Amino acid sequence: MDFNEVAAVSGKGGLFIVVSPTRTGVILEALDGSGKKIIANIQAKVSILSDISIYTTDEEGAVPLQDVLRKIHVEFKGDTGLTSSSDPDELKSFLKFILPEYDESRVYVSDIKKLVTWYNTMAKTLPELLEKKEEQEQAEEKPAEKEKKEAAPKAKKAAAKTKSEK
Repeated sequence: MDFNEVAAVSGKGGLFIVVSPTRTGVILEALDGSGKKIIANIQAKVSILSDISIYTTDEEGAVPLQDVLRKIHVEFKGDTGLTSSSDPDELKSFLKFILPEYDESRVYVSDIKKLVTWYNTMAKTLPELLEKKEEQEQAEEKPAEKEKKEAAPKAKKAAAKTKSEK
């Protein structure tokens, strides 16, 4: 599973897994474990989590939501101690801790509440999705190191070959 398969629907609370597309929309299943399925038609505002970003004040202007969720998971390991009913100042300081360069003028408290709610839901139901990037990076580093080790002897052999030909 990937962030491309998790969606939020405007007007509906919580997160949903994309089950399959239909001619007139998409079939979604609630991520809260209830197994409730809904059909979101074309008029529904369905947002895929991989397409959502949080505004920042740096050069890029935004950070993908999946990076922020993974950073929260690294820091808090599934328990932020926050809920959507937490104090607004506490929510702002939480996001400031996770993402110091977030744009305070464009990221509202309601957005931070959604972030916390979504993280808590994903930490309970899809923790492997939050840990996936770390595992991928480690897996990518190993082949890269292996290639470097293999390339070094080949370069030495090629250098030795050119010296012997002279």
